[in-house]
Amino acid sequence: MTDLTTDRTTGPAGTGTPDDAAARPAAPHGAPGQPPPAPRSRARRAVAFWLARPGLLLSAALIAVVLLAALFPTLLTGRDPLAGVPGERLLPPGADHPFGTDQLGRDLYARVVHGSALTLRATGLAVAVGLVAGSLVGLLAGYLGGRADAALMRLTDVLLAVPGLLLSLALVTALGFGTVEVAVAVGVTSVAMFARIMRTEVQRVARTPYVEAARASGVRWYAVLLRHVLPNAAAPVLVYAAVDFGAVVLQVSSLSFLGYGARPPQPEWGSLVASGRDYLAAGWWLTTLPGLTLAATVLAANRIARALDGEARETP
Repeated sequence: MTDLTTDRTTGPAGTGTPDDAAARPAAPHGAPGQPPPAPRSRARRAVAFWLARPGLLLSAALIAVVLLAALFPTLLTGRDPLAGVPGERLLPPGADHPFGTDQLGRDLYARVVHGSALTLRATGLAVAVGLVAGSLVGLLAGYLGGRADAALMRLTDVLLAVPGLLLSLALVTALGFGTVEVAVAVGVTSVAMFARIMRTEVQRVARTPYVEAARASGVRWYAVLLRHVLPNAAAPVLVYAAVDFGAVVLQVSSLSFLGYGARPPQPEWGSLVASGRDYLAAGWWLTTLPGLTLAATVLAANRIARALDGEARETP
């Protein structure tokens, strides 16, 4: 009996019986002791992430619709934004005209949809100007240091000392009226913040061991700057570009509201709000609906930017 019991509990080499081997789970194909990841785990986590944040989901959907309107406006409306019907002047919102019509009988919804292209084009150009110019200034200031750093940072201090709207007004007056001019003027006002963020990141990355090893190995300074410093310092700057997007939309629309944007009858969100203020008593929708579209876009962009900023802060 003793031998039989021993045979049932241990094998010849003390490794267990066949029954124990059958009961023991097989080792996974991959890392030992760790089950393979479920193929749909990432998709489930992504779905759970978005469902837990309905505000972020709504913001992303709204920004997607705005981008679709800017790129392919004819998918959202088939009406001509410049053609008016005299017999349909100042019609309130309804089935035929979701946003109503303006004082010339033009469909306001079509003008808002087509106006998103000009507004977002100016916004994208402004963010690009601030991102490229500011990153270049911050990159050189943070890497070169010394007098170059002091001179470039004093330049950014001058830009920060002047209110953004006042500086953009001065620049657009000097450059002239138009969408491109407004975009350049607004982009210059954001150069200083991009430069300061890039300078801080470059100074941090420049002290890392792999950058010091590249310098010690005899790699030229500009090669170290482009291959090692810039790729590792660019992430916070790109996050700030997303954060700055909503503010730039508002600033571009403000200049358009003041009459510095595209020439009439080309529609821009700011100019649409401005043109409807003389008809508030007869057509409240002329100012209210373009204004709500602008406000919703800015709020949605800010919500997405806050989410990106939070993810960047949590990433080690």
